[in-house]
Amino acid sequence: MISYHSNRSRLSNWWWTVDKTLLTCICMLMLIGIFLTFSASPAVATRIGYGSFHFIKRHLFFTPIAFAVMIFLSMQRLKIIRRISLVGCLAALVLVWLTYFIEGNKGASRWITFCGLSLQPSEFLKPFFIVATAWFFAGHSQNKDFPGNLLAFLSCAIVIPSVACQPDFGMTIVIFLVWCFQFYLAGMPMILLLVLAILGALGGAAAYIFMPHIQVRIHQFMASGGELSFQVKKSLEAFQSGSFLGRGPGEGIVRSYIPDAHTDFIYAVAGEEYGLFLCLLIIALYATIVIRSFLISNKDNNLFIILSATGLAASFGIQSIINMASTLHIIPTKGMTLPFISYGGSSIIATAMGMGMLLGITRKNIHAEDKDDG
Repeated sequence: MISYHSNRSRLSNWWWTVDKTLLTCICMLMLIGIFLTFSASPAVATRIGYGSFHFIKRHLFFTPIAFAVMIFLSMQRLKIIRRISLVGCLAALVLVWLTYFIEGNKGASRWITFCGLSLQPSEFLKPFFIVATAWFFAGHSQNKDFPGNLLAFLSCAIVIPSVACQPDFGMTIVIFLVWCFQFYLAGMPMILLLVLAILGALGGAAAYIFMPHIQVRIHQFMASGGELSFQVKKSLEAFQSGSFLGRGPGEGIVRSYIPDAHTDFIYAVAGEEYGLFLCLLIIALYATIVIRSFLISNKDNNLFIILSATGLAASFGIQSIINMASTLHIIPTKGMTLPFISYGGSSIIATAMGMGMLLGITRKNIHAEDKDDG
């Protein structure tokens, strides 16, 4: 007897198995990103010599592509997602190495220009690396003869220095924290946890000593009053000006002063123009995605699903926290975008890849699809 499920088309099967709450929250963040880009980017574009709608047009170009990529990945089977992650991780790592031979901006070599478009390889490396290491850890747990833990260690030992040497300290922190979190869930001994904590502290100290720009940001963070950096000072003024209900769409003035109002400090634009309401809504959407992903994955007995889903969700949440906390002067400033909201082609497409894999991994009955496929 042929079941009803087996007669469904690929698209309808996806619709009935994908988590609607996660999908809705992601779509809402994308829509908020479009509206805030309309508010934040014209002043920035005009100031640097572009047309007023330069960034808006590019954001509207990248967003549908990102959405299509996300839906495509969310429809894939587990084994396809694993293969894509491994190939994608290797390709992104090679591109990260290529950035070393490109003249950097402000001392950092993070971008590759291709056909007039700028690509930040580390943004793409992050989600693929998370899924690939989840595969390694899960493989070792299922088969002790498989050197999964060794492969995970070697991968980390290659990826972390590669990203740190760009230098991209913020991305390095995110990747390392998520890797440690995955290893902990996979059963890491406490002694190794202590060793990794010590290594992380030593790495942070080394970054402070040998990277002048990190020293500057930490000193600015420890300062107060008139000693605050210009962008942080204007950002805090924006939140104060916006208060609870905001000044109104298009009425903000912070976008005229902060160079990165459409990227790193777009949360300040949200606070000034739409007030506390939108800021709390954005936090709620990020929190819902992270917490729900954790809850769904932990209902499963498949270690790969647990490690990959929680890893992708943790990465998404950590990056969001870093951006918003930097804008609010809770932590030192870090040039990290707000997922799905900040302008940036690499950021939105790479984030969509991660969320697409997350949606695919957390789909109902995804194990059965792998079995049916042989």
